[in-house]
Amino acid sequence: MSLATYHHKRDFKKTSEPVGKKSIKAKAIYVIQKHAASHLHYDLRLEMNGVLKSWAVPKGPSRDPHVKRLAIEVEDHPIAYAKFHGTIPKGEYGAGKVTIWDKGTWKSENSAKKAYQRGNMTFDLFGKKLKGRWKLIRIRIKSAKNPSWLLIKIKDRYATKTH
Repeated sequence: MSLATYHHKRDFKKTSEPVGKKSIKAKAIYVIQKHAASHLHYDLRLEMNGVLKSWAVPKGPSRDPHVKRLAIEVEDHPIAYAKFHGTIPKGEYGAGKVTIWDKGTWKSENSAKKAYQRGNMTFDLFGKKLKGRWKLIRIRIKSAKNPSWLLIKIKDRYATKTH
């Protein structure tokens, strides 16, 4: 888990995104950022081993356990990115407006690192908008440039049905 790709894709003289570094906190944080880039999407970021593991979720998370959302893994981001909101300038990687849609803490059912490596993560979110149990399941091979995952809400008291 490295920030090399994150740093390589950005010109910090032009963007106000945080440079950041690896850091580990007592409680693992998560953030979902609404990102109006070339295509509107939501970025799910889970703190793991000193960085934010990140997935672009094109349609955003669904609270309906029957709805599976595509989540495309992207480069790790620094922990400081969890507080970032603003506009990434035109011509820069990810250009567009970024807002914080939800934030809180998260807890993996088992070892987060091992679950991530296996491609099958079950975790609880303790956020302002999203709560309860969720699952990320890798659906494409790990060697792919941007592995695809499914983000699924587990049926619990926070689940809702889409009509």
